Amino acid sequence: MVTKVNYPLTAGDKGLTEISATGISPTLALIAGWLFPGAGHLLLGKWIRGLLLAISIVSMFAIGIALQGKVYSPNTGEPLDMLGFAGDLGSGLFYGLARLFSWGQAPVLVAVADYGTKFIVVAGLLNLVAAVDAHSLASGRKRS
Repeated sequence: MVTKVNYPLTAGDKGLTEISATGISPTLALIAGWLFPGAGHLLLGKWIRGLLLAISIVSMFAIGIALQGKVYSPNTGEPLDMLGFAGDLGSGLFYGLARLFSWGQAPVLVAVADYGTKFIVVAGLLNLVAAVDAHSLASGRKRS
């Protein structure tokens, strides 16, 4: 399937038409990449990049849970907790699994657990960046 992608080169330009051979909706790549790390890139045929992202993000999340890091919950009212929640939510389905199985609900009592909390948040933020990258690839705004 071939799709046409229009994007402006400058503010006054009407756009340049390119042919993209992916045939994957940018929205689908974004949502798939957010729900499961690397899935957006796998849909686009970027196998190595998708697998590297999946391995690194899942490993970071798993290390964070193994270090007894905190998984933030919504509506705590504290500004830093709300930012941590936004970062954790970036993990997609893994955040849902952590909440479902009560992973990361114990209070942080040791410094190692605080490192685990940071691993979990950074995994979510990296997953968001990867999902946006998949969207940019699918829409033609990024070449490779």
